[in-house]
Amino acid sequence: MPADPCQDDSATTPAARTAGSEVTQAPLSAHETALIRASVSVVEPLAADMTVYFYAILFTRHPEVRPMFPQGMDAQRDRLLRALLRIVDLVDHPESLVRFCGHLGRDHRKYGTLRAHFPAVGECLLAALARYAGPAWTDDIAAAWTKAYGVVADVMISAAEQDAEVRPAVWAATIVHRAPRGPGIAEVTLQPHAPYEHAAGQYASIETPWHPRQWRPYSPANASREDGTLTFHIRAVPGGSVSNALVHRAAVGDVVHLGAPMGEMVLDAAVHSDLLFVAGGTGLAPIRALLEEVARRGGRHQVNLFLGARTGAELYGVDDMLRMAQRHHWLTVRGAVSDEYVPGIRGSLPDVLAEYGPWYQHDVFLSGPAAMVASARQSLTHHGTSPDRIHHDPFDAPLPATS
Repeated sequence: MPADPCQDDSATTPAARTAGSEVTQAPLSAHETALIRASVSVVEPLAADMTVYFYAILFTRHPEVRPMFPQGMDAQRDRLLRALLRIVDLVDHPESLVRFCGHLGRDHRKYGTLRAHFPAVGECLLAALARYAGPAWTDDIAAAWTKAYGVVADVMISAAEQDAEVRPAVWAATIVHRAPRGPGIAEVTLQPHAPYEHAAGQYASIETPWHPRQWRPYSPANASREDGTLTFHIRAVPGGSVSNALVHRAAVGDVVHLGAPMGEMVLDAAVHSDLLFVAGGTGLAPIRALLEEVARRGGRHQVNLFLGARTGAELYGVDDMLRMAQRHHWLTVRGAVSDEYVPGIRGSLPDVLAEYGPWYQHDVFLSGPAAMVASARQSLTHHGTSPDRIHHDPFDAPLPATS
């Protein structure tokens, strides 16, 4: 299973028995949490070597799981490390831990992960941690990690099994349209072979036939359609096997696979009637889908959209958004260009947001490069926007970011 940390489902789990359960206390005591975090500080400088060792012993002891993984393991090792660190961060925030691990469990269905795979992963993961922690590894630390992984496994298994009752793990989809949208960018429209229900603003992972078991998340640029098609705006990433295949190799008639829709950056998360959308690059895709959803609901929100870029040439999709603003009185579009002079839209995104704010009476949706999202979030919170009203997909989503 292309998995993240987990352990035998028979382990003691005093909290979080199911993905949907209400958790009122942390699964570990303060002492156990401190032990885990102390051990992480020991192994973190050796984390790259530790993940190599983990997969080496996993494939040696349990060769039956090797076909579930891609041939190239660099992105997979990075994903494991990020998920491990995220779980450690959340170990004393039970609601967030359950939400994150539930996401992992549902997402891992597309790999063919089964309940029986969890003990193997947990066994090898604890062995890797023990090896690289060295003398710092004690019986108490081992017990704390085992307990924590029991919680993770319970939530992942429960979320996956509940998800399997209502939808497939993978959808086949045929490419029915493909067109260039700029240098290194392609618009790709898919027709799923079975109904694919998603909410505007969510993302889906795609696997191509040319790189089996390599999945890359992309956000549909549309709200749901009667014909069920999904349109993606995909930028070819240097060295990215999936993105380059979709931009430069894929053709109409090719069949790809979709994982389940994920993400909580949806319109129903909004409380306020005024909305602020901020997008950079092809991060405009989920924002465009959300705008279509606002229009579908009759334009009951007032929406300000800011498009950020370093240069005018990188100000992706601005013409389409301006045309949309001409059709819908509730939409206002502005640009922010940081590295060159463009009349009317000069300035870094945080500065422009501050200039046109405050935005504390808005729900905010951010999408684009992680650095852009982080700087926009910092600027908004500094000027009074409540953090719980700022919506974006997590930087540490358990999916490879460079394929």
